[in-house]
Amino acid sequence: MKLVSFIVGDDVRAGLVSGDRVIDIHQASGGRLPKEMRGLIELGDEGIALMRELSALTGEYALSDLALVSPLPDPVSIRDFYAFEDHVRNARQRRGLAVVPEWYEMPVFYFTNHMSVTGPDAPITVPKGSACLDYELEISCVIGRKGKDIPVECAEDHIYGYMIMNDWSARDLQREEMKVGLGPAKGKDFATTFGPYLVTRDELESYREGDRLDLEMTATVNGVLLSKGNYKEIHYTFSAMIARASENVMLIPGEVIGSGTVGTGCLLELGEEVHPWLVPGDVVELGITGLGILKNTISAREERDHVLSPDGDDPPQASYDVQKR
Repeated sequence: MKLVSFIVGDDVRAGLVSGDRVIDIHQASGGRLPKEMRGLIELGDEGIALMRELSALTGEYALSDLALVSPLPDPVSIRDFYAFEDHVRNARQRRGLAVVPEWYEMPVFYFTNHMSVTGPDAPITVPKGSACLDYELEISCVIGRKGKDIPVECAEDHIYGYMIMNDWSARDLQREEMKVGLGPAKGKDFATTFGPYLVTRDELESYREGDRLDLEMTATVNGVLLSKGNYKEIHYTFSAMIARASENVMLIPGEVIGSGTVGTGCLLELGEEVHPWLVPGDVVELGITGLGILKNTISAREERDHVLSPDGDDPPQASYDVQKR
């Protein structure tokens, strides 16, 4: 199944994609299923079984009329791994470095900001102080079943589904802060984009090759193909990543695991001789077989003073910043 999250009035609703239509899962189920994606994921297989019974008698919309947000607008956490060997090698060669032996000993990750998630068609603002904005072509999985110290051979059972992930990076900010030995932090935490769909695990079984999925991954900027790879080329599978992430820790439904960048999947690897850093007006489209196309446009930063609300607190975050598809 292909699932989306979309805006109706002041609500964000979970929807089931059926052709060019979207079924409001909560409304069509007569209230048996939750309104939002997190609650749906927490129901696991029970929720999936109930969704299979849905009819489109009520709560149906044209997909093209909907304002989509990230399929999972409020992930519990985001762990982003570093799992494609080609990307690691290419990126380090740009700095005159070899791949460290420790990379081959275990999959490693960092936590990124789960409060700055954006979705399809949302404008991506160039971070303050940065002139080196980059995209990163990644695939992510969403945890659908809780577990601790999960064995590799059981890890796939804990995957609810998959999404395209763009791990936007301000390379100049990242480069400076990581000299200290920590990070990435401000070079990454301004935006992470998911979408357009959350595709349940069973939907991709037709692409299986052993313990891998044969999923082509591409990135274009302003219509020009710059990046091309495949998930099956990954060194550490999602099963290995989940096993590592769950060591001594309970994973719960709604957590996101990112693959890291596929080989050639960012401007840092390609070099400015292939394409300059992203600037306002650039249109970035990431595509993965079975998962759709994730499109975003780079926007300029609006400079303004920090403003406090009347009671002295910071103003609440702006509502989901999306455009109609």
